[in-house]
Amino acid sequence: MFDWAAYNKRVEWFQQARFGMFIHWGLYAIPARGEWVRSNEQMPEEDYLPFFNEFNPIDYDPKKWAKAAKEAGMKYVVMTAKHHDGFCLFDSDLTDFKATNTPAGRDLIAEYLEAFRAEGLKVGLYYSLIDWHHPDYPHYGGNHPMRNCEAEKEKDTQRNFDRYLDYMHGQVKELCTRYGRIDVMWFDFSYNDMVGEKWRATELVNMIRTYQPWVIIDNRLEVSGEGFGSIATDNPNVYSGDFVSPEQIIPPYGLKSESGRDLVWEACITMNDNWGYCAKDKNFKPASTVIKKLVECVSKNGNMLLNVGPDARGNIPDESYRILAEVGAWMKKNSASIYNCRASAIEKPENGRITQNGRKLYYHVMEPAISSVPLIGVPRDQVKHVRLLADGSELQIPNNWKVNNYPDIVFVNITDTPYLPDPVDTVVEVTLKD
Repeated sequence: MFDWAAYNKRVEWFQQARFGMFIHWGLYAIPARGEWVRSNEQMPEEDYLPFFNEFNPIDYDPKKWAKAAKEAGMKYVVMTAKHHDGFCLFDSDLTDFKATNTPAGRDLIAEYLEAFRAEGLKVGLYYSLIDWHHPDYPHYGGNHPMRNCEAEKEKDTQRNFDRYLDYMHGQVKELCTRYGRIDVMWFDFSYNDMVGEKWRATELVNMIRTYQPWVIIDNRLEVSGEGFGSIATDNPNVYSGDFVSPEQIIPPYGLKSESGRDLVWEACITMNDNWGYCAKDKNFKPASTVIKKLVECVSKNGNMLLNVGPDARGNIPDESYRILAEVGAWMKKNSASIYNCRASAIEKPENGRITQNGRKLYYHVMEPAISSVPLIGVPRDQVKHVRLLADGSELQIPNNWKVNNYPDIVFVNITDTPYLPDPVDTVVEVTLKD
């Protein structure tokens, strides 16, 4: 029987935080063509291993990363402990394919956790269920780099998948027992028949909860980025996870269970077009888009996990730092409309979106009006006062011939110019009467 009381307690902080950082980093930062470079190019292991012998991120300073995340207004972070290539950023006893055996010679996950915790951020670990390096992980078919190599088809019959699962479970146990409190465990991903108990998922989750009972887990032991899994039903599996993880998309209407319960979800979004560092990918989203999409997530009861892909030297790209700084400047003035907020019952207005925290409504006005701005959906007799969130200044509710034709709508005077105070998103705080 699924323990809903324990579940609701686990996810409480997550629904308050709303904004986090994803970090994809590993050997693939050296070829700098994205984290799927081995698979996309069907690169043999022998062509990838030289990057292992070269990996030495001399500029790696997780304190700098953590400061940037905090100043951007992020409340939690998830970093790749092991990605699909099987390379571990942590000091695992179960493999030699790890950062401590590269010229880096350091447990990069231990340093990451220490730095981000010091900034007061919740910390999470990404762990790939897929492993292109392990000799017992299936090679032929699927998405392995050697999927089209006929010689691997026969070799797969000699591979022992349970031996791989023992290895995978053992590494997850190391992460759960050696690094203190972990707030998020982010698995990636299930596919074809590699779902649920194929991963010995009940055993895995029960082990995790033994050591980290408070940790929240994504839904990808059951599904990939496609599909919601049993958390979207009224009878979730033990391994359903705690939240749905749409990737590179914001659900058009939010997410609900089969019976209409609001689902906990988090949209993971790249800043450009790749998760891992890609030197030629300069297709970065402007900060204005990131802000508006963060607001959209919250207005639909969701979170945003925004990715950075550090380079081979350990530097987050300058473009990412600039975006984070601009988002942070907006958050410093307007974060009350994000943290601990959720969807409002009021229908989305034409000029923006609405988030809500108790008796406070936040109208995110994203396009200027002619004269007064309508706050559709709020009965005037329920309004205690209206303020501009950025500076706390009073916004007057006009009573004149221009607005009196619409007695059921509250209007406010935001500006005497054709321009909004914040051209990206001007937030109007409406406090309702008790």
